[in-house]
Amino acid sequence: MLTRRFGDFDAAEDAVQESMLDAVAQWPGQGVPGNPRGWLIQVAQRRLTDQVRNEQARRRREELVAAQAPPERRTAPPAEDAREAERDDTLIMLFLCCHPALTSASAIALTLRSVGGLTTAEIAKAFMVPEATMAQRISRAKQRIKASGVPFRMPDPHERATRLGSVLHVLYLIFNEGYASSVGPGLHRVELSREAVRLTRMAHRLLPDDCEVAGLLALMLLTDARRPARIDARGTPVPLAEQDRSLWDGRAIADGVALITCTLAKGSVGPYQLQAAIAALHDEATTAEETDWPQILALYGLLERMTDNPVVTLNRAVAAAMVHGAATGLAMLKALDADGRLAGNHRFYAARAHLLEMAGDRQAAIDDYRRAASRTTSIPERDYLTTRAAHLARDASGRV
Repeated sequence: MLTRRFGDFDAAEDAVQESMLDAVAQWPGQGVPGNPRGWLIQVAQRRLTDQVRNEQARRRREELVAAQAPPERRTAPPAEDAREAERDDTLIMLFLCCHPALTSASAIALTLRSVGGLTTAEIAKAFMVPEATMAQRISRAKQRIKASGVPFRMPDPHERATRLGSVLHVLYLIFNEGYASSVGPGLHRVELSREAVRLTRMAHRLLPDDCEVAGLLALMLLTDARRPARIDARGTPVPLAEQDRSLWDGRAIADGVALITCTLAKGSVGPYQLQAAIAALHDEATTAEETDWPQILALYGLLERMTDNPVVTLNRAVAAAMVHGAATGLAMLKALDADGRLAGNHRFYAARAHLLEMAGDRQAAIDDYRRAASRTTSIPERDYLTTRAAHLARDASGRV
């Protein structure tokens, strides 16, 4: 709302953060106001209004000194009514941040920070770059948005098409961070995954004939349907094969399967649709043993050729192990390890540990589970991996 009114994205973000600091300082003593959102907007708006007035006064002084006529400048608008303040501009903000003046990587990083609410450290982890590098990238992106003078509105159809790929990638990453948080004490950040689903629904209503938008929504529904069974009573992750499938959300699965089935029939297949098809095969299996691993392996093969993503290769290796045996999967992981793109990534060690366990190489599996545990920043994942290594070590000791 502030960006729409004042036209300065960077200043609006600063004002919102300052209003939240004011809330942290004042609300504990004065009590939470009846309309917390309205309070934050009002405080942030006052800060921006003061900034505009101060900037106008400074410019007038400079112009008088230079004996120049004062240029036209936008003044702070009058206070908006409650209905205007309650407008949901989030999808517009997504498209604004994914401006063509930015590289795809910068646009995605900026949107994750400003719209998704992820920290710079979380975004850096997703991109596998140092936090300082990501901070610089986000700062430069803000300056480019400001310099471009782009209006705060939904782009026209042509502009929308050029930005859609970045928008979908952002929504995908926000959902992933909510479904499997990369840091902190909890495995889930439900507010993030729900917001990603909500915004993807909005994008689907805006673009009902876009197959990748539909594919992404189906993927989110099919994946999030398993969330109730992903942790035990202590908050420890439960592997897919061990989950109580009666806890899965049957309605979300039905909606996701119907959506991806309809979308795949249209003939234009993209990465999100392939991932949704894989998720559907997992969700439709009534038991882990009934999972159609050969078809999943084939779909991962298509996805790998389409994206050349090392995480997809990692998943394909696991699927290959389920179809052809652990030795096949381990051979694929050996090649992936030599590639170096997942060097130090905990997911690589966790997957290899699982396949080594399947192959009966307990000590090597223990070592990799411990390597994975030492590299993850998610406390639930760390605890699960550490416990898995301990169980294997205890079993091995018992055998001896």
